Amino acid sequence: MKRLAAIVAAVALATSACGASDVDSADAGGIYTTIDGAKQIDATAPINPFNPAGSTFMGYDAMALAWPKNGLTDANAFYPGIAASWTATPDQGEVVIHLQPKARWSDGKPVTSEDVRTSIGLAYTQGGSAYTVNAGAAGAAADIQVLDGKTIKITQGANRSNAFLRNVLSTVVVPAHVYGSLLPPGFWETLRAARGSGPAAEKAKGQITGLAQRVIAFAPREDVSAGPFVLERINPGAALLKKNPYFYDAARIQPDRVKVLNYTGNEQIWNYLVSGKLDSAPFTAVPAAVMSRIKQTPGNEIRKGYSPVAASLAFNQARKPYDNVHVRRALAYLIDRAQVTRVASPEAGTPAVTTSGIHASAAAAWLGGGGLAALEPYKVDAAKADRELKAAGMVKRAGTWRMPDGSPWKVSIHVPASFSDWVAAAKSITSQLNDHGISASVVTSADYILYLDELAAGRYDMGFWLMGLGPSPYNIFQRLYGSANGWQLLAGRLTHVPPGQQGNWMGGPETVAGVNPGELTNRLNLATPEEQKRIVGTLAKLTNEQLPVIQLYDYVNTQFVNTSRYTGWPAADSEVLRLPAGVWMQLGMIKKK
Repeated sequence: MKRLAAIVAAVALATSACGASDVDSADAGGIYTTIDGAKQIDATAPINPFNPAGSTFMGYDAMALAWPKNGLTDANAFYPGIAASWTATPDQGEVVIHLQPKARWSDGKPVTSEDVRTSIGLAYTQGGSAYTVNAGAAGAAADIQVLDGKTIKITQGANRSNAFLRNVLSTVVVPAHVYGSLLPPGFWETLRAARGSGPAAEKAKGQITGLAQRVIAFAPREDVSAGPFVLERINPGAALLKKNPYFYDAARIQPDRVKVLNYTGNEQIWNYLVSGKLDSAPFTAVPAAVMSRIKQTPGNEIRKGYSPVAASLAFNQARKPYDNVHVRRALAYLIDRAQVTRVASPEAGTPAVTTSGIHASAAAAWLGGGGLAALEPYKVDAAKADRELKAAGMVKRAGTWRMPDGSPWKVSIHVPASFSDWVAAAKSITSQLNDHGISASVVTSADYILYLDELAAGRYDMGFWLMGLGPSPYNIFQRLYGSANGWQLLAGRLTHVPPGQQGNWMGGPETVAGVNPGELTNRLNLATPEEQKRIVGTLAKLTNEQLPVIQLYDYVNTQFVNTSRYTGWPAADSEVLRLPAGVWMQLGMIKKK
């Protein structure tokens, strides 16, 4: 689900981007044309992967140590990238990275352990993940040691996390001979001081994080890439990348160039696909009529796979009557999830089988068929909904449901206006509720950033919320029992803040039915695989009973490929569908037709 702003399609931009001379200059491998699903092109942005709008493209010129396999339950399964292999102790206390022996930068210099160490230092200035200066943060690196030119060891701090290996392998690597000067003399001594406590540590933390903007704004004169491609030129319409002859596995890379077209909205991507311009495109929400046109274009094919994301309707339990579980259950019995999915995301969603907190594909793996079947499915049942509303004390007068004191009950569902599938889903839900005598309406926010700000401030009774973000079970349930619901983890200590404070907009109770779901979610960070399954089972059952959200539809990763120019595409349901096409090339999948 991308931003879905209503933009007038600008097909002319695609035809002019980079110019016809690019095609004329192509060699036998041809030009592979795509878009970057993670961002739009800003030709003025620096060639810097630390810049959110940077003119680098993950999997093409920007490289990570490794690429996630995106399995249903194993968050630590990766394909090699700059790292050829790695080993970790059972508790992930130490991770040893072995770099590709033939890896070189596009200027011919070898990729070394010092490049990785410098990249980690730069990551500390940005904070988060494994690289944070917050003392005691779970899953934070405590030491980085260069063992030799191609081997580096990274040690986890005392407050361990099962996400450490995944976060380390996701490290983006940049050349030390280009970026190294951004780290001032004594940086590593300052970092060690920042891990302590007291005034000196606070000063050191400020010095580290104070480098963030300098790193973000850094603008190298040219792209120095260790990936299969290197940026040749860029303009507002497109970026053109040429093959990097020094890439460690260059023989696998078939295209001579990659053209990344810019887009200003989903409508423009649809027009690219209808006109057959794209060799591949990542997930884009597409209405049924447009999908039919896309399928009619010669060579266009659809590849569908697992996407560990679900759309939900989330409640602010600090607001009445949504503090009453019977009201939440009544709404679950009234919402026809299949109808919502047909209206909102017919090509890229499947109706949720129930509310478990987990995408259905992963739920079957975590819970087993029996565990999933044991959950209440909340099939549409008006009679059950009425019983639940009466149990909550709601009253019905003249065919309209009211609050227990007889005052009007006005249901407002908030969504960002730019997410067309959410808007359509919300309209379908309100229509269904109105048909049952519940006065309901849709309220849109001007943009997604404003929506998130107002959601976090607790200004909505209910709103749409992404959930089920796997494959890590901690990440899955952290969406429901993390900071948005009051649980805060700082320096290894978990606390629960009252509704309306520090981003707690869900407002659920700290304990329910004798269970503290935030504590259980936090334990997933350290639990063994067997313990994780037990905890996931408990949290899924609790979520199904208490309904902090109503799970509406599970997303399907719907990708587009065109077989006219290249072959070797990932098969349907392939785990690599969630990786950039540049990684497909690294895996030897894309061949010139």
